[in-house]
Amino acid sequence: MQQLSLHLAENLAELDARFGASADYYAKEIMIYHCRGCIVLFDGMASLDSLWELLLDAASRQALQQPCPCTGQEVYERILHGSASPAESTPVEDLPDLVKRLTAGMAVLLLDGCAKGIAFSVQALKYRSVDEPEGEGNLRGSREGFADLLRVNLSLLRRLVRTDDLVLEVAQADTAAGTEYAICYCRGKADPAMVRQVRQTLAAAKPELLLDSSYFVPWLLPSRARLFTPVSYTQRPAAASAKLCEGRIVVLVNGSPSAMVLPALFCENFECLDDYASTAVFASFLRVLNYASFYLTVFLPGAFVCLAVYLPELIPPQLLYKIEAAEKATPLPLFAEMLLVILLLEVIREAGLRMPQSLGHSVSLVAALILGDAAIATGLMSTPVIFVASITSIAVFVTPALYEPATLLRIGVVVAAGLAGPVGLAGAFFVLLLSLSGTGMLGVPYLAQHPFPQSPLAEDGVIRRNYRHLSRKGFNIWQKRRPRA
Repeated sequence: MQQLSLHLAENLAELDARFGASADYYAKEIMIYHCRGCIVLFDGMASLDSLWELLLDAASRQALQQPCPCTGQEVYERILHGSASPAESTPVEDLPDLVKRLTAGMAVLLLDGCAKGIAFSVQALKYRSVDEPEGEGNLRGSREGFADLLRVNLSLLRRLVRTDDLVLEVAQADTAAGTEYAICYCRGKADPAMVRQVRQTLAAAKPELLLDSSYFVPWLLPSRARLFTPVSYTQRPAAASAKLCEGRIVVLVNGSPSAMVLPALFCENFECLDDYASTAVFASFLRVLNYASFYLTVFLPGAFVCLAVYLPELIPPQLLYKIEAAEKATPLPLFAEMLLVILLLEVIREAGLRMPQSLGHSVSLVAALILGDAAIATGLMSTPVIFVASITSIAVFVTPALYEPATLLRIGVVVAAGLAGPVGLAGAFFVLLLSLSGTGMLGVPYLAQHPFPQSPLAEDGVIRRNYRHLSRKGFNIWQKRRPRA
């Protein structure tokens, strides 16, 4: 580790060799207390005006009253310990630390004759304002969403969790870009051993780039293949604060508004903040609807193919006649037709998501009106198949956090039902149960004390009781841990 030199010229030569070719690198030599010094910063990240107000203006006026020159060490002691200048309490002693402070938006004062620098928090970073997140809609509660800057997001959490238990640990990832991330938890509620494990895992992780908190998942869950991931994501500070109060660990990454919450439970994908702002009866109705929508989007296409191809006697005669008449006009078998429609809907969704917002609505309109009508008119697809596939495509958005596994499971169930009929459908259901039961994180199973079907009338399960009753006893995620034998 290269230490700072006593000579200002050597330090400036080293910085010029590293950043001299960069247009945003700024180095200004000054005289402060009749001692040679230099202000170094990155233009656009630090504010010279703020630095002038905090240090340079007062130092210039005091220097006029003291004509005797000072050494670099004396100026360092005067500014850091003998003045009211709001400098950082930790000095800059080596070049890696200096680079870290500069890239964080700070300004650093280097002095001739002193091997330490003084950092000033005069950040002037431009960032996206704190807006409402688009992917997490709610009717009541806070409208704030995380921004892209890590420090702004940490301040949002600190403002909501106003206790001394909240701990916000900031570290730098071992990546080429040196991206910062934060581990947030409440002392006394989060398990210290699990916090230590997460801290060590993230410190040992070496992603090539770190653009979002989800990049850490392969190190937190090293298994190669999984359908469900026992982590959740939120862009709402209110939701993250609620998870912190339950003992969860929240991971934030600089440059991303998405917070990763560890660990997560399967049943939490069917809950939202609005549940606790509504009456218990209506919230219970919404949860039942969410559960039904998830299993509908996974199993409805497969069940339709299984009944129509292998068990037609179970379908009412009038409906069976209509399905048979529609299928006679199409060249593809029902199984292949259902698979084709599902894949086509996924292509349309991906196109609408990736295209510019002004064109996304046009893509959806063309797909819904022109392609759907043309497919039926030309006889390539039947109306019952398109109807079933459309219902499943809409139902999956009721539980957006489960979109990825639900899409893969839906295709797998259709393939299994089309190839093996009822046996394949039953096998796909057991694969779903095995994948859920075999998932967990930090000692907490993904299906920990799952309320259905063992205890559907749990206090806060598929249905919930009055919030006043639930508040009588606190909830901590580590109560859900698998008991040791």
